[in-house]
Amino acid sequence: MAALLFLGFASGLPSQIIDAPLKAWLSTAGVDVKSITQLSALAMFPYAFKFVWSPLLDRYAPPFLGRRRGWLLITQILLIISIALMAVQQPGQNNLQLMTIIAVAIGFFSASQDIATNAYSTDVLEKLEMGVGAAISQLGFRIAMLLASGWALIAADPTRPGHLSWQTVYLILAGLMSLGLIATLLAPQPIADESTPPSLLAAVVLPFKEFFQRRGVVNGILMLILIVVYKVGDYMVKGVSTPFLLEIHFTQTQIGAIQGGLGIVATIFGALIGGIILSKIGINRSLWLSIGLLSIGIIPYWLLAQAAQSAPSGQSPSEALLILAINSEYFFAGMEATAFTAFLMSLCNRQFSATQYALFTSLMLSGKSFIVAPMGGIAKQVGWSNFFLLSVLAAVPGLLLLIFLAPWNAKDSNTEIN
Repeated sequence: MAALLFLGFASGLPSQIIDAPLKAWLSTAGVDVKSITQLSALAMFPYAFKFVWSPLLDRYAPPFLGRRRGWLLITQILLIISIALMAVQQPGQNNLQLMTIIAVAIGFFSASQDIATNAYSTDVLEKLEMGVGAAISQLGFRIAMLLASGWALIAADPTRPGHLSWQTVYLILAGLMSLGLIATLLAPQPIADESTPPSLLAAVVLPFKEFFQRRGVVNGILMLILIVVYKVGDYMVKGVSTPFLLEIHFTQTQIGAIQGGLGIVATIFGALIGGIILSKIGINRSLWLSIGLLSIGIIPYWLLAQAAQSAPSGQSPSEALLILAINSEYFFAGMEATAFTAFLMSLCNRQFSATQYALFTSLMLSGKSFIVAPMGGIAKQVGWSNFFLLSVLAAVPGLLLLIFLAPWNAKDSNTEIN
């Protein structure tokens, strides 16, 4: 569990480095919101396609630390180098090409690290441990997320005396990736680590064949669609929240202090409470509960948008609404992430856990890559209030699919935790 905590941290840090702090850096450098969301979407593309190279991590093992931990070490070293390269950039509206390339590289190495991390978690945990293991992993991930989106924004806030440059902030974040290296070196070896597919072709074909044989073709396809649409509303909000809050005149320090203070507490409680609830009611009901509550957690952003319209020119809405919006989103997102992580783990066969989990998370993150890309433009067209209402309604397709795939009163199928 200690290893999962720090590996979750190492997994969360690079994915956030190309999210909230990068958006804030580009915003303060004068880059428009449309370009920001497009760059962010490009950086997230590797997450949507990581199932393409995940069979390599199932089939081949580095000559050190075994199949899972060896790949973890390689990707973490490459991430440290890439994040350090990001630190020496000087972004602007007309020179985004190199920064985009580096952001995509970070996304690629981060997605590769996630393949190995998720496969390691699936291999090392017994079924009865999945709820707690998912909660601990998500706890580490969320702490990293809040460090990147909380401390980084405060440290680089140009309105704060003695603020750090974004270059210095990114060098510090690169150094924090060393926690992942230490966790990888000290983590226990999974029992199933040497159960590799017999060939690369088998590593590509067998994971998909095994999944559809076990779930059935129709049920399997519907399950993959559920994975795609389940978190769309949350991704819509996350894709624009930082530019939105800066646009309505909140400062980086205000945003970062709330995300990195109360937000940490909200996320920790959300992840741990999600794990406790999951162990009591099972995965099916946890999925229903988390998607419904996550949608409710978006409503304070709509209230913020409404308040911003009536606020005096140049002034931000009430900070109490900002606290409510960030903490409700983070708390319910922590609950949802725990339930959904355990759900994805339960769908995997351990022999093919890298490829199958990568396929599932690639589909999940395709919403973040493809759907979020035009969100900045859509928000400008429909207005912030209408945009956040659309984000709430985005939960409807997932709820409809749960009726068929995970009925509230049905016993979990191949996903029973308690």
